Formats: sequence, C-alpha cells, structure tokens
Amino acid sequence: MSKILVTGGCGYIGIHTIVDLVQNGYEVISVDNNSRSNISILEGAEKIIGKKIKNYVVDLCNLKETETIFEENKDINGIIHFAAYKAVGESVEKPLMYYENNLGSLVNILKCAEKYAVPNFVFSSSCTVYGNPDAIPVTEETPQKPAESPYGATKQMGEVIVTDAVKSSSLQGILLRYFNPVGAHPSVLIGEIPLGRPANLVPAITQTAIGKLPTMQVWGEDYPTRDGSCVRDYIHVCDIAHAHTLALNLLINKKNKVNPEIFNLGTGDGFTVLEVIKAFEKTSGVKLSYSIGPRRAGDVVAIYANNNKAKTELGWLPAKSLEEMMDSAWKWELTLKNNKTS
Repeated sequence: MSKILVTGGCGYIGIHTIVDLVQNGYEVISVDNNSRSNISILEGAEKIIGKKIKNYVVDLCNLKETETIFEENKDINGIIHFAAYKAVGESVEKPLMYYENNLGSLVNILKCAEKYAVPNFVFSSSCTVYGNPDAIPVTEETPQKPAESPYGATKQMGEVIVTDAVKSSSLQGILLRYFNPVGAHPSVLIGEIPLGRPANLVPAITQTAIGKLPTMQVWGEDYPTRDGSCVRDYIHVCDIAHAHTLALNLLINKKNKVNPEIFNLGTGDGFTVLEVIKAFEKTSGVKLSYSIGPRRAGDVVAIYANNNKAKTELGWLPAKSLEEMMDSAWKWELTLKNNKTS
C-alpha cells in the first residue's frame, strides 16, 4: 500500500481526494495549516472511509516544520500538492501574500521531495494558466496568455517550478489543470466550507438561497458571451478527486509519456454564470435573489476544456451533469444548516 502525502488535505478538493485515494487502496497522511480550511471536515471524511486520517497542522512555508513530516514518514511514495490560497479577487488586492504563500510552500515541498527521495508528485494547477485564450475549448497545448490575476500567475509560475524541479531530479510529475470544481460528496458528509463571504459562484448561490446572504452579485453583463456573463467549465468535485488517484496510478506504474505530464480536467462544456443560476433554481425550486454588478478584476471572459487527453491517457471520465452538481451543492448547504441548528 503506497503512502501518499496530501497537502491542503482539509481543503475542499483535498478532502474529497483523500476519500477517493483511501477508497482506491492508498494510505494517506494530510498536512494543512487550517488558515483557509476547517479541520472538522476530517470527521466527515473519517465517517466515509471508516478510519482515522493522520493530519499534521503545519505551515509549508516553514521548511523546518515541513521536514518533520518527512522525518516521521520516510516511506512516502507520492505527494499531491493542493495547499495554496485560491481567491482571484483577494490575489488582486494582496498579490505579495499570494506569491509568498503559494510559491514558498511549493518550493519547500519540492525540496523535501528531493531530500527524502519521494518519486511521484502531482501539482494542483488551474485553467487560469491560460489567461484569456484566443480560442476555446483549450487543449494542453494552448498557448498561455498573461495571467489575469496574481493567483493565476502563481499557478503559471508553479508549473514552471515543478517542470524545472523534475528535470533536475528523479522526481516524476503531473500537472493537473482543473476548471471550476463544485458540488459535494454524495454522502453529504464533506463539501465546501468557505471562510467568510464566498468568492466562488456556487457557494455564493447556495448561501444566498438558504438566507446566509441577502443577495448575490453577478460580476458583469457586457461580456461577449451568450447572455453577457462569464463562461466557465463546472465540474463535480468527486470527478476532480478521482482524477488525482488516476494521476498517481499513472506515475506509480510508470505509464507517463513525458515528465511532467499535463492534463486538463473539465467537462468540455461551458456554462454562463446566469445559466448556472437557472440550473440551480430549476434543481432546487428556490428563486435566487441576485443583481448585476460591474466586471470583477481578474476574471477571464470565457474558458472551458478540451479533455480528450485525460480521457484517453488517464482513463478519466467526468460523470456528473450540471444539474447533479447543483443538487449536491444544495444538499450540502442544507446539511450545514441542519448541523448548525441541531
């Protein structure tokens, strides 16, 4: 049984990936400083998998503390690196904080991978690396435009750092560029827990629908799209999580063709913000209170994936429809409310 270190393991995608890894035979340890996550989410994951999850509360920007994880676990066979700040708008306001955290933690975890001879590394990247593309859907070979936000820039730089690191060592790497993860685990025991006002669309929708927020804002109505709002590729978080397990399988079985490999993780369909709102209203039966505001700094106009490479080389197939994504997100929001009132 391979031991895998998941950084940012208490985060939204991290916790779903831990569950998928364990259910596919991996032993998992987690590290998270919980600055942007809730450690209580581990309890839900432990109920799903029926065992405890070993979690280190460590800031990866501290190299000495990070090394203690590897000193105590010298048999780590792979790392999945999620740990990063991820709010586009916040990154525009606080760029230096994003560069320091996202890149400093990545450099430290790669130093440890080299020092402790960890052979496999999966990097959590993003479709933000494409900037505002000239043509969509984007493939892995689509030329990268300047990032529209410091967050996107940290993902572009992160990919360069990982690429240089694997070229100079025996480390094998995969860069997973995913689009917009949404929804929750079907058990409704784990899901997204935004800290403060949500920066992402779907939790903003569900929190408005349930009354946590009085109303929500759609950022921009003058984009050159079907209805004037931005177009994104929304994908269920469990589909994203399983792709990480498949990526590790590929590396461990030495089936990667190049180093590092790059895969887009999206459904291949683009939906506007207003279309997502309508899909939620149809699924939940709740009429949403929203207003149209100005464009938000850092947002690209439209992007969705060509996912053929992930399908053919990873054997990955996203299974959930937009309506299923909205339904699971709404059930998770209702569960959070029930847990709070019970």
